[in-house]
Amino acid sequence: MKDEGKKSVTKLKFKRLMRKKWLYPALYLSVAALVLVGVFWYQQSANDVENQTADQQKSQSQDEFLVNEDGESVPVMDHQENLQMPVADEKTASIVTKFYDYEASEQDQESALVLYNNKYYQSEGVDITREDGEAFEVTAALSGTVTEVKEDPLYGNVIEVQHDENLSTVYASLESVDVLAGSDIAQGDVIGSAGRNSFGQASGVHVHFEVRNDGQPVNPEAFFGQPVSQIVESAEKEPAEAEQTEEGTPSDTPEEENGEPSDEQMNNEEDPAETEGGEQAPDEESASSISTTQA
Repeated sequence: MKDEGKKSVTKLKFKRLMRKKWLYPALYLSVAALVLVGVFWYQQSANDVENQTADQQKSQSQDEFLVNEDGESVPVMDHQENLQMPVADEKTASIVTKFYDYEASEQDQESALVLYNNKYYQSEGVDITREDGEAFEVTAALSGTVTEVKEDPLYGNVIEVQHDENLSTVYASLESVDVLAGSDIAQGDVIGSAGRNSFGQASGVHVHFEVRNDGQPVNPEAFFGQPVSQIVESAEKEPAEAEQTEEGTPSDTPEEENGEPSDEQMNNEEDPAETEGGEQAPDEESASSISTTQA
């Protein structure tokens, strides 16, 4: 009986409590407070995770830099771009004139000769066309700074771009030009459109593309898809190998017994600036001189 009395008293107190006007607002406020606490906790956790991620990224980026004596940060590793063909769509592009390589096969050497005014010239780059022969956009093979834009009577519009590691690229036979000298361009930017020129008439609508390391031409076709460092390393190896090959080799220069120069030497000293017909020949010392005379 005592237990039943206690239960009835408890029920009575509970009913009285439920009749209080402040009960439900208090419950609502308590629940709202719990929800707000949960939201604040979640936001704080998210901020902590974000800060940790940012600190990790900052630490990784700092690892890529050194600090010199002046307190300036110096990059440890520069981003290396891979050399691309100077066309927007490589699938439709083809090389019709190759780079003249003395160690290439006879067939490749023949395809690297350009006939102009009854003389053959060695190509110092590659001529790229579309398979359908139509005009196409010419793009930057590497990021860099445009150092020269000009119109040449033999090679058409010519663009020269300077890159890191003493590399430069030359784009000739352009119908139109979309960049200015001094402007910075990124790899893949459209710099002009392919066209025709007087020197490479046999190639039709094309872009003549050259890669130069310290002013010396290298074979672009051999380095498409390769990083810039590979081009520089390959160019540095060639002079060393040439010196080793030439050591102990006697000179083959023909001379007359009396010490006078031979007829061949005298012929080589003739001025190549003019041809027999009086027409202009490619100027080998100009920035747009993209070929050398084939002997």
